[in-house]
Amino acid sequence: MSNRKKGLTMVCLGASMWGGSGVAGQYLLQDCSFSTAWLVVSRMLLAGCLFLLIDFISYRQDIFAIWKNKQDARDVLLFAIFGMLAVQYTYFACIRHGNAAAATILQYLMPVIIIGYTSLTARKFPPNRELLCVAMAVGGTFLLVTHGRLDTLSISLTALFWGLGSAFAAAFYTTQPKRLIRKWRATLITGWGMLLGGLSLMPLCPPWQFSGLWNNTAAITYAYIIIFGTVIAFGCYLGSIKYISPTETSLLGSIEPLSAIILSILFLHASFVPMDYLGTALILGTVFVLAKR
Repeated sequence: MSNRKKGLTMVCLGASMWGGSGVAGQYLLQDCSFSTAWLVVSRMLLAGCLFLLIDFISYRQDIFAIWKNKQDARDVLLFAIFGMLAVQYTYFACIRHGNAAAATILQYLMPVIIIGYTSLTARKFPPNRELLCVAMAVGGTFLLVTHGRLDTLSISLTALFWGLGSAFAAAFYTTQPKRLIRKWRATLITGWGMLLGGLSLMPLCPPWQFSGLWNNTAAITYAYIIIFGTVIAFGCYLGSIKYISPTETSLLGSIEPLSAIILSILFLHASFVPMDYLGTALILGTVFVLAKR
C-alpha cells in the first residue's frame, strides 16, 4: 500500500470510529441510562492516562516538563476545562437529549463560529466565500432542526442548546491549543487535557458512583468508546498527516457525521427524512468550501 493510500485509509478509519463513538454513547445514555457526567469523567480519566502512557513510551521524554513553564501550564488548564471537558460534556449531553447524528452534525458548525470570531477580533468583514459558509450552515441547521417547518422542531430545544454549545466548545478546542501542540506534542497535550478535564469533573461526579444498566453489551460498548472511539481514532487521524496534507485530513474528517448517520440507522433504527440529509449536506459543505483556497 502506498503512503497516500495509507494516509487516506487512516483518516477514514479514525473519523468513522469517532462517529461510531457517538452512536455507542447514545446506546449507553438512552438505553442503559448511563449518566452523562459519569460517561464523560470516566472516559476522560481513562483516555487521558492512556494518551500520557503512549506519549511516554513513544518519545521517552518527561511528561511533566510542561508544568515548568507558567504560560504553558495555564494554557493546558484552559484547554482541559474550556476545551476538552466542555466539548466532551456538551456533545454527550446533546446525544442524551437528542441523538448521535444530530449532535455530530451540529458540532460541525464549528468553522462558522471560528469565522465569526476571527472577523470580530480582526474587525474585518468576512470574504464572500466565508459568508457563503455562514449562510449554508444557518440554512442547514434550520432544516435539521425544523425539517423546513416553522411550527415544529425535530429535536428538543435542550438538545439544540447542547449541540450549539458543543460547536462553540469545539471552536475553542480547535484553536486554543495550537501553540502548545507546536511546542510540545499532540499526544501530550491531549493526554493532559483529558486527564485534567476528568479530574475537574470528579467532585461533581465521582467515577466510583455509577448508576445505570451494566451488562456485557454495555461493557463492550463502553470499551469501544475508550479504545477505538478515542485512543485509536485519534492515533489514526493524527498519523494520517504524515502521509497526506492537513487539508485532505480535515476534509475526510467530515466522514464522522456521515458514519454517525449510517450507524444510527443500522444499529439504533433511527429514521431520517430528506430535509435531514439536505441540512447535513449544507453543513458539511462548508468544510469543502473553506478548503478550496
